[in-house]
Amino acid sequence: MLLQLGEIFFNVITPVFALVLIGYIAAPRLGLEARTLSRFAYYILVPAFVFNVMSTATVEAALATQMLVYILLVHLACALLGYGVARLLRRPPAMVGAYVLVAVFGNVGNFGLPLIEFRLGEAALIPATVYFLAIIIVAFVIGVAAANLQKGGSLGAILAVFKTPALLALPPALLVNWLNLTPPLLLTRITGLLGGAMVPTMLVALGVQLAATHALTIDRDVVVASGLRLLGGAALALLIVVPFGLTGLERGAGVLQSAMPTAVLASIIALEYDLLPDFVTTAVLFSTLASVITLTLLMAVL
Repeated sequence: MLLQLGEIFFNVITPVFALVLIGYIAAPRLGLEARTLSRFAYYILVPAFVFNVMSTATVEAALATQMLVYILLVHLACALLGYGVARLLRRPPAMVGAYVLVAVFGNVGNFGLPLIEFRLGEAALIPATVYFLAIIIVAFVIGVAAANLQKGGSLGAILAVFKTPALLALPPALLVNWLNLTPPLLLTRITGLLGGAMVPTMLVALGVQLAATHALTIDRDVVVASGLRLLGGAALALLIVVPFGLTGLERGAGVLQSAMPTAVLASIIALEYDLLPDFVTTAVLFSTLASVITLTLLMAVL
């Protein structure tokens, strides 16, 4: 068991965190800006990756529907768990919304995709990408709703999630897939090169973003909310997967995506809607560091 944990830590976890560390160290020395790297990945690399993977993916419609319903229920349960625990602790409305945001918004892109590929193999990228797209939608909708509801604001911003570049790349990818079309070699090579650059760019960007974070205070709420994301998400995924009967790569990818640390996008939403941004950003950093332990153990179990 110890040998297996060591192998997972050095061969799966360490390479991912190494790129984050490179970004963290290089940012102040090279004057790197997280916004530039993040926008490059968000608007160019991620859509190319989605098109490249989903245009050639082979997933039965029934299985894909099963996966989508499963991951939707898991993240709705994560949101309810965050809400329930915050109310149980008698936290004010703003903190309740922040708990929900931290609990539901996992880092399924920067962390989820490379970790799943390293642990489960390249074939696991297909179900991991399906989960990635579904989680992004539900996390944005719930996160923005939580931020707006505690302020009594409009929910119109939720509709913006359906205009995200990753989702805009999905319809043409599925069209190519379903019609069994062969894209021009020029296009496949361009999307292949850009898609291959997505993971390292996003990991370095995460390190750059963390380097710009200052004045962190790790208190009880940070630990509890981060625990809900890391441990609660994994426990709910393992529990809910049973009645769905998912096995193999679909089960492993779904459970791992549900156990990722809180995404930096959560802190962006918190900042945009003034939802305790310091608290959410601290939870992002703390859950990312704590995931070294939780993800290593979970991968050993899986």
